[in-house]
Amino acid sequence: MSETIKVSKETKRSLIKVAAKLQESSGKKIDFDEAIRHLISVSERRPDLLDKVFGSVPELSSRDLREERKSDELRAKRKYHI
Repeated sequence: MSETIKVSKETKRSLIKVAAKLQESSGKKIDFDEAIRHLISVSERRPDLLDKVFGSVPELSSRDLREERKSDELRAKRKYHI
């Protein structure tokens, strides 16, 4: 299951850097989904970090993003009977 999200060029560059650092430390290929999930897990410990990455969308807070992610997961579970 994949969906498209729109981000600014600056946010995409930041996400590429995050993915590259994760790939370097883990030694395996990291996609954007994994990089975003990593940022979300880190944000639960340090919410200011996720706000920096998604700061280009002022109306989107890290709390909103977490809630949206949870609703996406619930929809996927219903759809795919997970």
